[in-house]
Amino acid sequence: MEKIKVGIIGAAGYTAGELIRILLHHDFVDLVSLVSESQSETPISDVHKDLVGLTNLNFSRTLDPSAELIFLCKGHGESSKILALNPEYLMKKIIDLSQDFRLDGSHDFIYGLPEFYSSQIKKAQHIANPGCFATSIQLGILPALKANAILGEIHISGITGSTGAGQSLSSTSHFTWRHSNASVYKPLNHQHLTEVGEQAKIQSPSFDNRINFIPYRGAFTRGIITTSYFDTELSDEALKSIYFDAYKNAAFTTVIDTNPDLKLVVNTNRAMIYPCVIGGQAVVISIIDNLLKGASGQAIQNMNLICGFEEKIGLNLKPSIF
Repeated sequence: MEKIKVGIIGAAGYTAGELIRILLHHDFVDLVSLVSESQSETPISDVHKDLVGLTNLNFSRTLDPSAELIFLCKGHGESSKILALNPEYLMKKIIDLSQDFRLDGSHDFIYGLPEFYSSQIKKAQHIANPGCFATSIQLGILPALKANAILGEIHISGITGSTGAGQSLSSTSHFTWRHSNASVYKPLNHQHLTEVGEQAKIQSPSFDNRINFIPYRGAFTRGIITTSYFDTELSDEALKSIYFDAYKNAAFTTVIDTNPDLKLVVNTNRAMIYPCVIGGQAVVISIIDNLLKGASGQAIQNMNLICGFEEKIGLNLKPSIF
C-alpha cells in the first residue's frame, strides 16, 4: 500500500505534537509539511522535546502543496478561516481537530466518532474530530440513549488534566496553581455540550430531556474521567448487555465490569467504559486520554478509516501503569 503525504497546520501545539509522535512511526504516512507561523524553519524537536533524536524535520510557514491529507490543529474558529482563505484545501482529505465543523450542516464534514459512524467515515473526505470531553461523555451515554434506556435528565461530572487547556499558559494551567488543587469551570455550559446534545438526538430522536454537565480541572497532566448517571428501569445485567453489545466490535473501546482508573488508558487511544445500576440509577464511568482518544489518537484512527488502512495501525500504544 502506498504512503499518503500528510501535512499538519498548527504543528506546534499539544495535539499536533501527539500527531507527529505517532505519525513518524506510521507505516503508511509521509510527513511532508508541519506548518507553524510562530516556529517557521526551526527544528520541531525544539518545541516537541520528546522528538529529540527521532527526526530532523523543521517547521514550515506554508503547506507543501503535495500534501494529500491535512490535519487542522489550530484553535477554535481558525479552521473555518483557513479553509475560507484556501478553498483549494477542500480538494484534499481533511481532519479538523477544532470545533468548527462538528455540528450538522458544517460543509460536508462527517462527525468522527468511529464507534458510531465508521461506515460514514470510511466514505468521507472531510472529518470533524469530536471534542475530548464530548468523546468521553458520548461513549458513556450514547448506547443507553440508542436503546431508549434513559428516564428523565442525564447528569454528568467530569475531570480533565491540565493539557486539556492547551499549550498557551494561563493562570489555571500554571503548575503553582494546578498542583494540589481542583476547580469547577463552565458548569452546565461547557462548549462540548452542543455536540453532545446533537448526537444524543441523532441516536434517540425522542429524547428531549436536559443533559447536565459539571466539568472539573484536575491536578494531573492528561486523562479524562466522566461519570454519567440517570434513572433507568433496566437491571444491572440488562444495562451491561447493552454496552457490551454496542462496543463488541470497537477497535479501541472496551466495556469492563470493574471500576477503572486513568492509568489504564493514559498514553493510549483506548477508552474504557464501566456501566452499572445502583438503586434504580444507571452509573456509567468512561475514561480516555484527552490528547489521544480525545484528540490526536482518534484523529489518526479516522485517518486510517478514510484512507482504507487497518484501523489500529500506528495506535497500538501501551499505557504507563507504573
